[in-house]
Amino acid sequence: MKPLNPGEPRQIGPYRIIAELGEGGMGRVVLGLAPDGRLVAVKQLHAQFAHDPRFRERFRREVATSRLVSGAYTAAVMDADAEAETPWLASVFVTGPSLKEAVDAAGPLPAESVRLLASGLAAALTEIHRAGLIHRDLKPSNIILTSDGPRVIDFGIARVAEEAQDLTGTGAIIGSPAFMSPEQAGSGQITGASDVFSLGAILVMAATGRGPFTGPTAPQTLYNVVHGAADFSAVPDEIRQLAEPCLAKEPARRPTPEQILDFLGPVPPGAAPWPPAVHARIRQQDNEVRSVLALPLPIWRPPPKKMAPRTKKILFGSLAAVVLLVVAGMVALGLAIAEHAKPENPGVTSLSANDALAAERLRLVDPCKVLAGRFVQEFGTLKPETSPIYPARCKYTGLKGVSFELRLGEGVSTSSVERTERTAEGLPLLRSTISGGCDSVVQLPSDRRLGVVVSHPGREGDPCKAADDVLSAALTRLRTHEVDRAGDPASLLPLDPCAVADPAVLGRTMPNTQPAPRTLRICEWVGGGDTLTVELQRGAYAPEGSPVDLGSGVTGDMREFGGSNCAVTWQHRPLPDREVEHVAVRLLAREGSGSPCDRAKEIAGSIASRLPKP
Repeated sequence: MKPLNPGEPRQIGPYRIIAELGEGGMGRVVLGLAPDGRLVAVKQLHAQFAHDPRFRERFRREVATSRLVSGAYTAAVMDADAEAETPWLASVFVTGPSLKEAVDAAGPLPAESVRLLASGLAAALTEIHRAGLIHRDLKPSNIILTSDGPRVIDFGIARVAEEAQDLTGTGAIIGSPAFMSPEQAGSGQITGASDVFSLGAILVMAATGRGPFTGPTAPQTLYNVVHGAADFSAVPDEIRQLAEPCLAKEPARRPTPEQILDFLGPVPPGAAPWPPAVHARIRQQDNEVRSVLALPLPIWRPPPKKMAPRTKKILFGSLAAVVLLVVAGMVALGLAIAEHAKPENPGVTSLSANDALAAERLRLVDPCKVLAGRFVQEFGTLKPETSPIYPARCKYTGLKGVSFELRLGEGVSTSSVERTERTAEGLPLLRSTISGGCDSVVQLPSDRRLGVVVSHPGREGDPCKAADDVLSAALTRLRTHEVDRAGDPASLLPLDPCAVADPAVLGRTMPNTQPAPRTLRICEWVGGGDTLTVELQRGAYAPEGSPVDLGSGVTGDMREFGGSNCAVTWQHRPLPDREVEHVAVRLLAREGSGSPCDRAKEIAGSIASRLPKP
């Protein structure tokens, strides 16, 4: 990262420019700041690519397609201007060295890191190919190693450069010879299998520090790619099993990205996917970004409005007729502009997926903020319900009355879900169709007993794809702080229900048991024929049973059922709209163990004394 030179432009489009990130064959990359505070990487293409209107049209088309890619392992394209004097595009900025920089500085990656790299690249290619793109220039410098996995950049743009070679006048091959496929090097037909070949070459490089076909010169390297055998002499056996099929000379013999993911299976989440030296470089770059942001920032100026393209004049009578037809059609269809408007950008993804999906963090989230205003293909802009019943659930509606329900920290039973080939934010998506519609599920990395679920009750079309798409959007938003509730030190909602009771009291009343979360705000202890449940909730509250003094100035309600079941509940504090935060302690005791209410009252009293003051 380098400071800008005096006199350089400090704004590109709507983005304030604050530092230079680097320069490559396609253009220069700078660090930008969006009006909403997000950091972006803005690539200004070299002037030589902008002299011909054919290039601008190709650039416009490819960028539009690239913006459809939103997988967890890609740095998504956010914005672009093909009409600017120097065309540019902006993508999500992620901190971390490129794979090339990491290997050059810290040496080859260990096998477990290469497997994680392979899984991330295969997932990225799955999303890129699904959008109808071929990367064409997958190489170590186009892969960023972030704190929670790899990110692929520059997808879809290499094709524009290839088609524009004739504009450069050099006849040079666009791309990196050591990581090209034979069909690229030999001017053959390019398909998604070409990216898979590049993936295989990257895995060898990551594991050894050297590409499988690298020769003393670029022409020799290209010859080796087309005619030579890959060099696996220093590649660990488990990585060779991954890379060798990808490097088949015939495209049809290479595995698909989905088959690579199947071969790898689920990758266990890890706090540090890369060697310590790589994570040190990530932290160093984070510090550099913070240092740059601490300096005086350029003044933001609204970008000039784009002029509408000139059109032939239309007679007033014809224009009036067209307007009337359009208005009549809008009224007949009952469409509102807001339903089709694209939403605001997802926000600053300042959290890793692991941190965003930690149970303690999800308790801070308002589920009705997560998808509010999110635009989903086919269903328009999603609107949240206005009065949710549960603090970790929210229902959303879109066009044609379609509905989804988002549930945070829901209990996940492995017997009722099945694995899919899709991933989101680096995590495998699971699926359940027991409800008749489709539930898309991702387990929390730190506790697989809980998950984030999107439930879609519809049966038309492909309800599971719809649920997957909405869950992917939700997981991206959860990595921002825009979805958090306002801080409230008196609230119960951030508390862990498994940790609110006095351990000494639990040791006496529920010996030899361990807590197990059932949801974000329900915890259960089971042992010796007894079951204790503690719930921290928000919503309507109706007293049950007889008043009982719990100490600490708290009066609750106690009710016994059948001599073996007791419930102690109380209101923690009132909220607007007739809601309250409340607590429930329920004890189902084994037969012959006496009244369960004595133990339930003691446990409830210990909880009441440890809660924040309302």
